[in-house]
Amino acid sequence: LKVMSAIEDCRTAALGGHVARCENSACGFTSIAYCSCRNRHCPKCQGSQAREWLEARRAELLDAPYFHVVFTLPPKIAAIAFHNKAVIYDLLFKASAETLTTIAADPKRLGVKIGFTSVLHTWGSAMTHHPHVHMIVPGGGISLDGTRWISTTEDFLLPVPVLVKMFRGKMLAMLKAAHADGRLQFFGPHTGLTCTAAFKAFLEPLYDTHWHVYAKRPFAGPEQVLAYLARYTHRVAISNKRLVKADATGVTFTYKDYRVEGPERYTTMTVAPGEF
Repeated sequence: LKVMSAIEDCRTAALGGHVARCENSACGFTSIAYCSCRNRHCPKCQGSQAREWLEARRAELLDAPYFHVVFTLPPKIAAIAFHNKAVIYDLLFKASAETLTTIAADPKRLGVKIGFTSVLHTWGSAMTHHPHVHMIVPGGGISLDGTRWISTTEDFLLPVPVLVKMFRGKMLAMLKAAHADGRLQFFGPHTGLTCTAAFKAFLEPLYDTHWHVYAKRPFAGPEQVLAYLARYTHRVAISNKRLVKADATGVTFTYKDYRVEGPERYTTMTVAPGEF
């Protein structure tokens, strides 16, 4: 309610404002600028903070090729993450970071100390719960003895199947450890997972399922990916321009269906106001 009230009141008389008036008596033009709510979920606010974040990240870019890497949790883990956000999102950051640093340091791979910027996204284009981490990764790193820079080839960072296997193993091991420490809570249809044996059986099929890891050079360079991430670091999941219509029966917005190729992937969805 606090967030919704802030968004409703944003840039209206409810929050006060500033009046600018031309001092020329013949003109007397008056302009009123109402104050912003500054709530981080407001689609109209946080633009300046997002721009500052983007400029700070741009200043950190090295003179090297960059790669866009994404680690995604499978739906079964996303389902329990919904009620264990702090714990499981933390594990997602740790598992993805350890995977990248470990494989990059392997002398059979790059043999370097690597760095990167990670940003958490918890939704997909259709606004469904879809936890994943975006990484901006330079194509190379400092040699393990700290004496020189070692570059990757132009279009290849690290083998995705190897990243998938290690990420899957680390994430599942961390989940089991978190469960053993009593750090996970379960509700509704997952209540039975409080039992150690049941939780282990719940995770077992995930060792053989596909975990999605994406690793490619961005088509338009690292600035394009940073600009994409900056739109979400200080704002909520949906912008005003994606809203098509709204009334008492529903809210319609545009989204991208990644399962479809071509222009048809851009479509609309209508949900009840309460669900929206």
